[in-house]
Amino acid sequence: MRGLLIGRYQPFHKGHLEVIKKILGEVDELIVGIGSAQISHTMENPFTAGERMTMISSVLNTNGLAGRCSYIIPINDVWNNAIWVRHVRSLTPRFDVVYTGNPLAKRLFIEEGIAVRTPVMFDRFRYSGTEIRRRIVQGADWESLVPEEVVRIVEEIGGVERIRDISKSDKITFLEPGDVSP
Repeated sequence: MRGLLIGRYQPFHKGHLEVIKKILGEVDELIVGIGSAQISHTMENPFTAGERMTMISSVLNTNGLAGRCSYIIPINDVWNNAIWVRHVRSLTPRFDVVYTGNPLAKRLFIEEGIAVRTPVMFDRFRYSGTEIRRRIVQGADWESLVPEEVVRIVEEIGGVERIRDISKSDKITFLEPGDVSP
C-alpha cells in the first residue's frame, strides 16, 4: 500500500520525521508531497520547494528511510478546490491513502472517494514550523527542534537571515501624543 503525506515543511522538523516513521508502520511506501510549493520568502513559507526537497531528502537518507519514501513531490496551489485533488493526482504516482491534518485537504480527498487518515502529530506544540520560525526571529534555540541536516541546510542558504529580514515591516507606526520615539 502506498500513502501520500502532504505538508508545507517550513522547515522540516523532528515532528515531521516522527510522523513519517509512524506512517511507515502502516504503509509500504510513502510519497511526501510539499504543499504550497510555489510560495517562498514569506513568514509563513520562507523556504523554496527546492530547499524543502533538499531538507527532506537529506533527513530521509540519513535515517535510512529514503527507500520507502522514494518520491518527494512539490505540489503548487491551484486556488480552485474543485480541481485540487485531480491536480495532486496528476503530479503523483498512484496512492491508496492520504495523510493530512488539514481539514480542507481532508474534506476534498474524502469527496473524491479517497481514504484519508489524520496522522498523530508528535509533540505538536513544540515541533511546529510556526514555533521554529518564531524562535529564529527572536534569536532563541530553534536548532534543537530540527534534524542536524536541516540546521546545516538552513545555515548554508542563509535561512536565518532570510526569516529575520522578511519578518520586518516597512509600515509606518504613528506615535500617540505623549509617546516617546524609540
